[in-house]
Amino acid sequence: MKNIVKKALSLVLASALLVSFTACSDSADSKTIRVGASPAPHAEILENCKAALSAKGYTLEIVEFTDYVQPNLSLDSGDLEANFFQHTPYLEEFCASNGTDLVSAVKVHFEPLGVYAGKSNDFSNISDGAQIAVPNDPTNEARALQLLADNGLITLTEGVGLNATVKDIIDNPKNIDILEIEAAQLPRTLPDVDFAVINGNYALDADIIDSLLLTEDPASDAAQEFANILAVRSGDEDSEATKALVEALTSAETKAFIEKTYGSTVVAVF
Repeated sequence: MKNIVKKALSLVLASALLVSFTACSDSADSKTIRVGASPAPHAEILENCKAALSAKGYTLEIVEFTDYVQPNLSLDSGDLEANFFQHTPYLEEFCASNGTDLVSAVKVHFEPLGVYAGKSNDFSNISDGAQIAVPNDPTNEARALQLLADNGLITLTEGVGLNATVKDIIDNPKNIDILEIEAAQLPRTLPDVDFAVINGNYALDADIIDSLLLTEDPASDAAQEFANILAVRSGDEDSEATKALVEALTSAETKAFIEKTYGSTVVAVF
């Protein structure tokens, strides 16, 4: 009988210790913030925030992704506390298509589309029939066409805005040949085209900033519409970890880091 009682007490104590250990582990894990991010500039900006978060008692763990699907799936599943790589229109479309419930916690920066020199470098004197490569996804293609229109190369249907497609070009006096290319591949096209309109993150990855000729206006509608955000699960917007992340990402130190590191290719919007 005594042995049975001893065994029962041992099981109770073991269970108590396990509960205590699990509670301590959960408490420790709550001070680690796992954030998914694209390598540049997002992971680099987050890296710069580690010291500020450490001062608040948080350990920032950056998980790099090279695609735009897994960071949201990992956040939705709870493997991440946040992610930092996308703008709100993409997030909303992703959630609608995949049944996820993710939201923006804060807008951090805008990556202007830029015109990069290829075989030609004089954008003010474009030759007749010049080839210009643009992103082929609807959102970025519309932005690229608006950029060309803003610089007088083409005229688009009035009011088409950020829904523009090549079918909306109503005047093309230079007979520009617009090539629609997958956005990530655009830097590779530069040796074969006169110019290319490229997203800032892909330009940074390809190290072609020296060939940048002009960018979207940082004060444009696109700057607010397509600002890159910190995304979290719905309901976590006001968590202490999210608040700490937001504070670090929108600090004066982060803004100075962005300006010094990226110049006109990444623009803080806070």
